[in-house]
Amino acid sequence: MARIDWREAGIGMVVPVVLIAAWQLFSSMGWVNPQVLPSPWAVVTKWVEYLLPLQPHDPATQSWLAWAFSGELIHDSLGSLYRVAVGFLIGAGLALPIGLSMGASPRVYAWLNPLVQLLRPIPPIAYIPLSILWFGLGNPPAVFLIALGAFFPVLMNTIAGVRQVDGIYIRAARNLGASGSTLFLRVMLPAAVPYILSGVRIGIGTAFIVVIVAEMIAVSNGLGFRITEAREYFWSDKIIAGMLTIGVIGLAIDVGVNRLNNHLLRWHRGLEN
Repeated sequence: MARIDWREAGIGMVVPVVLIAAWQLFSSMGWVNPQVLPSPWAVVTKWVEYLLPLQPHDPATQSWLAWAFSGELIHDSLGSLYRVAVGFLIGAGLALPIGLSMGASPRVYAWLNPLVQLLRPIPPIAYIPLSILWFGLGNPPAVFLIALGAFFPVLMNTIAGVRQVDGIYIRAARNLGASGSTLFLRVMLPAAVPYILSGVRIGIGTAFIVVIVAEMIAVSNGLGFRITEAREYFWSDKIIAGMLTIGVIGLAIDVGVNRLNNHLLRWHRGLEN
């Protein structure tokens, strides 16, 4: 089981702490326009206000737990995470079988690779007008854009993983009489797992980036929508509070996926614990 290196974590906190201290100092001395860049304390105050429920608790209408989780920040975060989860599952669910097929079969690769290389450089943001035209407003266009963002990282890493399996393993399996399906399931697929999991990690990160952009345009809730709303009212403290929330959630997702990858790849590193 991986242990947390507190010394390394402490070193990593030095630069953020110094930057926040300098930011607070400049704000306190009036060197920065608070309308343009509010102080860290103002951002924290707005973040807490964004987190807390808008209405006082009324036991007659809702439980305390439901009231405690009724703040805008929680609802917006859950809305964004829901879209990321659905879009990523669709994108990765399509990319995995296609990538495995393209990696294992030269014929399938020859058929599909030109189309993949044509579409891959197009950023998901470029599909925003078409997504709204095809799906209207709300979750469907956002999920479509997120699925696009997650699709190609998973696809390309899956293809690379299958195609770069060491030829020694393949020849050894064939010499032992392995059939085509056994060769794929017992040799090529396990050897490609590290590449696939790397693609999953990149795909989740890309999906979280795309969801913020999609929410700024196509939906009426979520972290991206709330940042756009704050911009219209010149609430710069709320804009930064939303941005920091995105950063914290993105960091948590990346750390979680990285730990999951390390756990699943223990066999690849020759580790038992």
